[in-house]
Amino acid sequence: MADQADPSPIITIERHILDEQTFHPEATGTLTNILYDLALAGKVIASKTARAGLAEILGLTGDINIQGEKVMKLDRFADLTITRLTDHTGRLAGLASEENAAFMPIPDKYPMGKYLLVFDPLDGSSNVDFNMPVGTIFGIYRRVKESGPVDESEFFQPGRNLVAAGYIAYGTSTMFVYTAGHGVHGFTLDPSVGEFLLSHPNIAIPKAKYFSVNLGYQLYWSLGVQRYTEYLQGHESDIKGLSLRYIGTLVSDFHRNLLAGGVFYYPADSKDPKARTGKLRLLYEAAPLAFIAEQAGGYASDGRGPILDITPDSLHQRTPLFIGNRDLVMKVEDFIRGLDD
Repeated sequence: MADQADPSPIITIERHILDEQTFHPEATGTLTNILYDLALAGKVIASKTARAGLAEILGLTGDINIQGEKVMKLDRFADLTITRLTDHTGRLAGLASEENAAFMPIPDKYPMGKYLLVFDPLDGSSNVDFNMPVGTIFGIYRRVKESGPVDESEFFQPGRNLVAAGYIAYGTSTMFVYTAGHGVHGFTLDPSVGEFLLSHPNIAIPKAKYFSVNLGYQLYWSLGVQRYTEYLQGHESDIKGLSLRYIGTLVSDFHRNLLAGGVFYYPADSKDPKARTGKLRLLYEAAPLAFIAEQAGGYASDGRGPILDITPDSLHQRTPLFIGNRDLVMKVEDFIRGLDD
C-alpha cells in the first residue's frame, strides 16, 4: 500500500500567534497573549450574536453613547466582554472604546502593562435585529511613557505606530483576521471544537471586483467624490465598471473587499453635521483597518493622504475613509485634488 502524504497541519490561532513571535526575538509573549485574549472575547461575543433573540439582548438599552447614538444591548455586552477579559491581565496600561467618552485606565488593584488597546466592540450593531453580519475592530499600541499613570494623550498616536490590528467578523461563520506587521492572516471558528483555525493565510487583496458605498448620500458628496463614483461605475473610465456591494457594516464590507478585491468608502457628507468632516472613527475603525489593508497590499486614505499618517487629537476624532485596492484609493485622491482643492 502506497504511503499516504501527511495531511496539512491544523494550525490554531494560538499556535500561529506564537509562531509570529519568531519575527521579534525580543518578544516577551505579552502581545501574543493580548491577541489570544481578544480571540477569546470573539468567541464569547459570537456565542451571543448567534442566539441574540433567544438571549433577549436585541434592541436598545435606552442609553446614548459618546457619539450621540442609541446604545444597542449587544454593544454593551461586547464592550464589557472585551474590557473584562483584558483589564486584569497585566498586559495593558489602558483601553479606549468607541462606546465610552473617556479612556479606561487599568484599575489600581491590577498590574499595569506596556500596551494600549483601542476597539470598536460591535461595528454595525444596528444590523443585528435584521440577522445581518456585525464585527469587532481592534488596534494595539505601545505606551508612549515607560511607567506611571496613563495619560489620554498616549492614545493620540498615528496608525503607523500600531503593533497589531485586526477584526472579528460575526456572520454565517466567525472569522478572526489580524496582522502583527508580517502579513494578514484569517482564522475561522470551528464551533465543534471551539477554536479558531487558520483558513486564510497570507491574505493579499486581489484585483478589484467591487465598490462599497452608500449611494443614498451621493448628492451630499463633494464633486470629486461624485466623479470618482462615476469612474468606478465605468463612466469615462479606463476600467470596466465595478459591481456595487454594500452591507452597511464596515467590517463586513471591508472583509469582502479584502478577499475579493475592491474599495470601500465613506466620504464627508454635507447634509449630516456629524459627517461633514467624515463619520468613521479614526482611532477605533479607520486606523486599524488601514494597517490591515497596507499589510495586504492595499491602501487607506482620507481622500488627501494616508490614514496611517494622521495623528488624532481626540479619542473620538472622525475621518472620511477610502480603503481597498491601492490603485483605486490613489485614484480618488487624484479626483479630490483636481476638483475639490
